[in-house]
Amino acid sequence: MNLENIPQIKHTKSGNFFLLAGPCAIEGEEMAMRIAEKIVTITDKLEIPYVFKGSFKKANRSRIDSFTGIGDEKALKILAKISKEFGVPTVTDIHTNEDAAMAAEYVDVLQIPAFLVRQTDLVMAAAETGKTVNLKKGQFMSPESMKHAVQKVLDCKNENVMVTDRGTMFGYQDMIVDFRGIPTMKQYASTVLDVTHSLQQPNQTAGVTGGRPDMIETIAKAGIAVGVDGIFIETHFDPANAKSDGANMLHLDYFEDLMTKLVAIRKTVNQF
Repeated sequence: MNLENIPQIKHTKSGNFFLLAGPCAIEGEEMAMRIAEKIVTITDKLEIPYVFKGSFKKANRSRIDSFTGIGDEKALKILAKISKEFGVPTVTDIHTNEDAAMAAEYVDVLQIPAFLVRQTDLVMAAAETGKTVNLKKGQFMSPESMKHAVQKVLDCKNENVMVTDRGTMFGYQDMIVDFRGIPTMKQYASTVLDVTHSLQQPNQTAGVTGGRPDMIETIAKAGIAVGVDGIFIETHFDPANAKSDGANMLHLDYFEDLMTKLVAIRKTVNQF
């Protein structure tokens, strides 16, 4: 994937990792704009290529009473407004074939959720929009198996594809990151480490996913050290009251400190 093919991406010559970051879900315009403004300021300061992330809807929730969104078009318009006002590209995940064409009218990168990455029709629908496609590695899949998902995108005459590792199931209620998979997947496509989802603790009896946000810095540093191309982090100014995945988010107050440390590690890694 050529990072410069993503519209409005900045700082591509900085030598830094690229970043996909934002809230788990678009809960409203004010919160999304507030988070975007903060991250744009930080990434411009540190010269990190940045894509704002926000789900326009959450279709894969544990319980039927969980928050799923504020309305598809309303959320997508907020993503488009962020792109226009801050001059940054945006990414959102899709869940059905119909979502692909609809979301492509508003965002620059289409993300395939880990649970759905083997759905050939969905992957092809995303690829055929011509947008950059981010393929989340299934928690149940080996790194080697992701070459087939990447090939589906390439077979649609779309070379703008990246792969994201979001952890591997470790028993029923925990996840681990197998860093051996990073160099493997880099053979197939640009590779991203989803730090916050890798720290989820799923399948809790309460029907609400847990997490280990205290380990975010550790996992992120390790990812940069082993050479990931990009980092994915969900963040919020009030994780405790976020409507989705608050248990594993990074508090926005800690974002600049973490990015500063990761940029320093990246500079060291680039020397070897």
